[in-house]
Amino acid sequence: MILINLLPYREERRKRRKAAFFAGLGLAALVGAGLVVAAYLLLEFLTQEQREHNQYIQSAVTQLESQIKDIANLKAEIESLKSRQKAVEDLQTDRNTPVQLLNDLARLAPEGIYLTAIRQDNKLVTVSGIAQTNERVSEFLRNVSRSSEWLEKPDLIEVKLANVTTNTRDQRRLLDFSMKVSIKAPPSEATPGMPAASGPKKT
Repeated sequence: MILINLLPYREERRKRRKAAFFAGLGLAALVGAGLVVAAYLLLEFLTQEQREHNQYIQSAVTQLESQIKDIANLKAEIESLKSRQKAVEDLQTDRNTPVQLLNDLARLAPEGIYLTAIRQDNKLVTVSGIAQTNERVSEFLRNVSRSSEWLEKPDLIEVKLANVTTNTRDQRRLLDFSMKVSIKAPPSEATPGMPAASGPKKT
């Protein structure tokens, strides 16, 4: 039996094309939606990874800050210990200074020099005395400048005539002088508390 389609074939073909177009459009929409979902999931994953990385960095920074603070505290303690050590060393040196000072002055004073007063103000010492001549005063200054282990920078303040009455009630014309001298650090080989060897004071 022969079947003959009496419907217009062009209209049927148009319907098929239209159906195929909508099917393709739906498929494209599904593919696009899938890509959007995949991109969102990927972005969310990367964001989470970045958050975890940032948290790790923040934790490491906090730990480093704590270590830096501990190091700063340790440095402060070290500086405090150094200050205490220096204070003890300075105290030890200052305790021995009067002995060394008197020993040096006794050793360096030439014959004809009589010391009457010694005043110390920190590292500066004022020495007063009586001399027979100007030459004795000059020799005393040279000795302090060249031969002293504890004294330096002698500076003569004044020299004036002084009348001194002796036990025999006669008058002698002597010189009244005063000088300033600085205390310097002892040589490294000197033993703390042990004055340098010296001869007796010449008077």
